[in-house]
Amino acid sequence: MPLIAPSMLSADFLKLGTEIDMINDSEADWFHLDVMDGKFVPNISYGMPIIAQMKKRAKKTFDVHLMIEQPERYLEDFKKAGADYLTVHYETGYHLHRTLTSIRALGMKAGLSINPHTPVSMVQDIIHEIDLLLVMSINPGFGGQKFLPLTFKKIREAKEMITSAGSNTLIEIDGGVTLENAAEIVAAGADVLVAGNTVFSAPDPKDMIKRLKQAGK
Repeated sequence: MPLIAPSMLSADFLKLGTEIDMINDSEADWFHLDVMDGKFVPNISYGMPIIAQMKKRAKKTFDVHLMIEQPERYLEDFKKAGADYLTVHYETGYHLHRTLTSIRALGMKAGLSINPHTPVSMVQDIIHEIDLLLVMSINPGFGGQKFLPLTFKKIREAKEMITSAGSNTLIEIDGGVTLENAAEIVAAGADVLVAGNTVFSAPDPKDMIKRLKQAGK
């Protein structure tokens, strides 16, 4: 069964504590936290202070996705805020190997994300430094977008690369994940499903998480 990481960007921030409790009590595995700077992506979300407050109440893994320019400046800050996995974008860095090894040196799991236009092959030489490969299945920046079908091919390519390299890298999919496509995404080779609107707009979010979790059966 896949790991389920509800995206807190879709949560109701007027009742954030209640939303965190719901995730704690559900079959979800991780909290997915999107950090946006308005530069790398055309949106601004939240940063270290909010994540640090959420960490006080949350009981599960913090999967922090940095959609920001120059992420290497903030690695230690996100560690202090509570990140367990810290993911940076391939498209932002000239010294990715250094950034990924720095994340690990700080005691976090290192994630690398690729946008829809970035070929999976671009990460082949550093796959052993990546604990998590986040394949964006939408153009990053906003929730509620439709899943891009080209992602299935990229998942299969990533799985083949990871297996051939003898790596334990997890494949995470973020964007447009629904109950209708979750099983096919998992069948292609995904290990972690990020779901925002699908979870938080559901009449019963906990039941939706349970149903997504069963998508891999």
